[in-house]
Amino acid sequence: MGEMQIMSLAPHCGAEVTGIDVRAISDDDMVLLQRTLAHSGVVLLRDQQLTPEDHIAFARRWGDIDVNNYFPANGGYPEIAEVRKAETQFVNIGGGWHTDHSYDAVPAMGSILVARELPPVGGDTLFASMGAAYDALSDGLKATLGGLRAVHSADHIYGHDGIYAKTDQAADLKGHDISANAVHPAVIHHPVTGRKLLYVNPAFTLHFEGWTREESAPLLQYLYSVAMREEFHCRLQWAPGSVAVWDNRSTWHFAVNDYHGHKRLMHRITISGVALS
Repeated sequence: MGEMQIMSLAPHCGAEVTGIDVRAISDDDMVLLQRTLAHSGVVLLRDQQLTPEDHIAFARRWGDIDVNNYFPANGGYPEIAEVRKAETQFVNIGGGWHTDHSYDAVPAMGSILVARELPPVGGDTLFASMGAAYDALSDGLKATLGGLRAVHSADHIYGHDGIYAKTDQAADLKGHDISANAVHPAVIHHPVTGRKLLYVNPAFTLHFEGWTREESAPLLQYLYSVAMREEFHCRLQWAPGSVAVWDNRSTWHFAVNDYHGHKRLMHRITISGVALS
C-alpha cells in the first residue's frame, strides 16, 4: 500500500495510521505500530479488508488472545467477541466510560476492534488519556494516590443482578455466574513507556483498598471528572474497513449510543497483558 504514515488525532491521545495493509505488515512496520500505540493509546487503521482469520492472525502479532467471558462469540471463531446492538435494542455495550478487563488480576493489554456493520451516522467511540489525566493532578494528590490501591469488579455489571441483566442486552450476554475481582495500584506505570497513568474507571472500580465505598466515592468522582475533560479525549469515527487497536492501561473508552433504530456490529479480539505496577 506504500509507506506507513502516522497522523495525530488529538493532542493527548489517538493516531491514525495509513499506508499499510495489516494482512501483510512487515516486522519493522509492526514494531513502529506497537510503538505508536504505546505512546498514543489508540491507533485507527482505515481501509482494511480483514476476514475473521485475518483479524485473528493480526491479533496474534500483538500477543496472546484473551477470550472474553461475557460477550457472545462470533460463530466458529471463539477468539472473536461480538459487540452488537440490534435495530430494536436501546442499550449498547460500553455506553459509559471504562477500560476493559480492569477486573482481572492481569488485565488485558488492549483490544482490536473491526467494524462489520455500521449505522448510517453515529456510533463513534471516544477515548481518554489516563496519562494526561494523571499529569493534571496536583503534586499532593499524586503523592496520596501513590500509596493507594483500588478494588475492581465485573460482578455488578455482568452478574445475574448486574446492570446489563436489567436491559435489552441481557439475552445476548453470558458469564453471569463468573465472579471477577482484582486489586491494582491507583497509579500504574505503562509497561512500555514507563509513564505514570491513572488506573481507576467508573465502570469497574468499586473503592480504594482499606476504604469504604462511601469514603472512596468523593475522591473517585473527582478523579473521574478530571479524566472526563474533553481536552484529554479523541474521537474515532468509524467507516467500513476501519480497525482500531487500543491500550487498556493508558486509555478509557466510551461507545456513543446515538443510532437507535440501526444495527451496529463490531468484532473484538482482546490481547493479553502483563501484571501492573
